[in-house]
Amino acid sequence: MAQKVRWGILGNAKIAREKVIPAMQRGSHSAVTAIASRRPEETRELAARLGIPKVYGRYEELLTDPEIDAIYNPLPNHLHVPWSIRAAAAGKHVLCEKPIGLSSREAADLIAARDRYGVQIGEAFMARTHPQWLRALELVQGGSLGELRLVLGGFSYFNRDAANVRNNAQWGGGALMDIGCYPVTLSRMLFGREPEAVLASLERDPDFGTDRFTSAILEYSQGAQCVFSCATQLHPFQRMFLLGTKGKLEIEIPFNAPPDKPCRIRSGDAEWENLAVADQYTIQGDLFSLAVRGEGEVPVRLEDAHANMKVIEAIFRAAQSGKREPV
Repeated sequence: MAQKVRWGILGNAKIAREKVIPAMQRGSHSAVTAIASRRPEETRELAARLGIPKVYGRYEELLTDPEIDAIYNPLPNHLHVPWSIRAAAAGKHVLCEKPIGLSSREAADLIAARDRYGVQIGEAFMARTHPQWLRALELVQGGSLGELRLVLGGFSYFNRDAANVRNNAQWGGGALMDIGCYPVTLSRMLFGREPEAVLASLERDPDFGTDRFTSAILEYSQGAQCVFSCATQLHPFQRMFLLGTKGKLEIEIPFNAPPDKPCRIRSGDAEWENLAVADQYTIQGDLFSLAVRGEGEVPVRLEDAHANMKVIEAIFRAAQSGKREPV
């Protein structure tokens, strides 16, 4: 077997230490060998617990390590593109957390950096690699639902912690950027095309200024739509439904798929179909590692991330104008 791709982690974000790092360490093609954080004492304890050999107190030290092949960037949204560009300039491949940045312009800047430095860069939409979504796409493309006309769903949690980055408007916090981006990217994947226009409504937290409750209608060609709501101050919930001219499909846990038990989808009124137990973070890391070695494609390319940001921007514009906005 070829040598595993050697990964370095920028920062010790919760998603990295609790989900991504342990998952990637179980991968067949990924090895987490270093982590950099501006809180080195805390990070040394984390590295010891997770078995990460190297700890750096500055991000720059990680980027100049010649023994690191790829960088995972889970920093706050406003730092996604700046540090991903710096990593690319250092010759590192980059898997950057979603959303790719604060704007489509930032996404375009990252595409330019990728091409300039000749590295692989992708957006970490792990759900798109999970077997349940690959199965859903297979059913849609195979005609089981007839013509797919409606993707319907919701995603919510409750968080009013003022110190949490998701509640910082200047850093790209809020419901749409954090979780509304999932139904956007997944509907685009399922329909296989871009929405043409959007309608939207959002309500902002009076203290944080972030959108805490956002709903949107994405209008696709041929009368198809994606309709979703997302919220950061509601009871935790997630579910997605796909409705076609001949059938329907329900995804029970569409986004935070558990890594230790089967996920379930249901066609029409049939029994639930159990998918094989899988960790979407392990799959994502291995697929990206294979792309680094030239043995496959980046799971979510920057061109796709750029298109997703255009839709998100249109949703914000529509909520502001109260009108139907083109993408």
